[in-house]
Amino acid sequence: MAKHFFTIAEQNGIIEAIKQAELNTSGEIRLHVEAHCKTDAYERAREVFEQLGMHATDLKNGVLFYIAYEDHKLAILGDKGIHEKVTQQFWEEEKELLRIYFKQNKYAEGLMIAINKAGEKLQAYFPYQKNDTNELSNDISFGGGKDA
Repeated sequence: MAKHFFTIAEQNGIIEAIKQAELNTSGEIRLHVEAHCKTDAYERAREVFEQLGMHATDLKNGVLFYIAYEDHKLAILGDKGIHEKVTQQFWEEEKELLRIYFKQNKYAEGLMIAINKAGEKLQAYFPYQKNDTNELSNDISFGGGKDA
């Protein structure tokens, strides 16, 4: 089951990384983990993005990290607002960083670093405002769809 891919300590570390990354931005970051992805990882990430309600952020600045660990697939999807600012090159750099860590079986560590980098970009383009609210859960979502 996908929920057991990370230890409790790793899950807590990733959730804390998301909270820290969101501290100084109105942006939203989520992680979705499942064992299998029967389709293209980017297409599956788009489905999950919608299922998690990430398209509903006011400034279109949600970022989804998607991992299908058994199939060695990953995708990073930024909503329109953030994607227009950072371009595809940033997402490719993030994916390459993750691949380097994943090859060393350092999944949680790689994710925490990539989440931090995404948070820095979100902060640069979507700084925290006094009236900001946390629009989406910081918890990791697991399974669903293709591996439930």
